Amino acid sequence: MLVVEDDALIASSLVRALEANGYDATTCGTVAAAIIALDREPPDLVLLDLGLPDGDGAEVAIHAARHHPALPVIVLTARDGEIDVVLSLEAGAVDYVVKPFRLAELMARIRSHIRLREAISAIDGATNADEIELAGLRIELGGRRVHVDGNEVALRPKEFDVLALLARNAGSVVTREQLIDDVWDENWWGSTKTLDVHINSLRRKLGEDAGTPSRITTVRGVGYRLERIDPRSAQRGDP
Repeated sequence: MLVVEDDALIASSLVRALEANGYDATTCGTVAAAIIALDREPPDLVLLDLGLPDGDGAEVAIHAARHHPALPVIVLTARDGEIDVVLSLEAGAVDYVVKPFRLAELMARIRSHIRLREAISAIDGATNADEIELAGLRIELGGRRVHVDGNEVALRPKEFDVLALLARNAGSVVTREQLIDDVWDENWWGSTKTLDVHINSLRRKLGEDAGTPSRITTVRGVGYRLERIDPRSAQRGDP
């Protein structure tokens, strides 16, 4: 577990409490150090202070959401205004605790988010597995190969990247912004219609005709979700 807090007294107190509850914990006190720590060895959970000396802690939440989407981030801060709560959650945090907080409540929230992450991992398998199988698809991440109902299909590089990102987050909506940032570039200035074109092409290559149920659901105004099961199987009455 990673504690991102520049107040040494608070940081050490949190580490002692976490260790007393059976967790391994490390600390850092800047945005830069936190991002390095996340990428070097992603923890099970992050406790994040927003007021850091080299920037806003929300930068850490944004980085975690973009590069480690399964990692829960709990914000700990003295900022209790509604706008700060909203901005923290939109940045990628899963929870928000205002200082001063009750330690028992914080530990209960930590346990809850750890259990949720373990449950999701049990359903999805290892987050970084080399293969993902769902909805009649087998996606070989290392080999960059895709099989549909046992037959290999050829995808263009960006089509594969879009499908792989959706598959890693199967059952959850991936925003248009995240898809553009991760598959193209966070500084992409081209038309977002490029994404729509790739989604439509993917659907065709997955054997789906226009107007028929699709594995890739459009969530209007938000993004796309790859379903865990092939919606056509329900129509056919498959188990």
